Amino acid sequence: MKAKLIPICAVAIVSILLFGCSQPAETPGLEFMQNASSELTCEMFQEQPHHSGDIVLGVDGTLTVILCSNQTTGFQWSESPEISDTSILQQVNHEFMSPENENIIGGAGKEIFTFKTLKKGVSTINFEYSRPWEGGEKAEWTFELEVHVRERSEGRGHPGPYSCYQAPYIIYIT
Repeated sequence: MKAKLIPICAVAIVSILLFGCSQPAETPGLEFMQNASSELTCEMFQEQPHHSGDIVLGVDGTLTVILCSNQTTGFQWSESPEISDTSILQQVNHEFMSPENENIIGGAGKEIFTFKTLKKGVSTINFEYSRPWEGGEKAEWTFELEVHVRERSEGRGHPGPYSCYQAPYIIYIT
């Protein structure tokens, strides 16, 4: 799985650099996507239990994060993940979706988190998959997502020194 992930990341980065940086930052009419989603599967967490990434969204956008979850094991994602700056990003929903085939006993479902971007800035969301009772395993799986929120007038851009137009984007670091 790791061997497949490296070429995919390389292609994504090259695409951003080649195709995403061809126009000046002040190009009119370019806006960030307002709605984006990210899904991490059980296979991804079994291969690598700790993930992190970045995403760029516009103000008043919606971010949906879908994480593999098997509640029959006693593990679950924190009901309210830690958000570093709640004035920039707010959690608006969290729900569990049963496995697609409900006849599979002990099958993995998904936990779906929805967030709203409130204003320009950067906020980090930390998700932890743990057994919530005292003495239970903590942070068995983790996902840290840094959310860059931009104004529409800023056009699309990478949070770093480049002026690229691929947004929203997510880069997973394993």
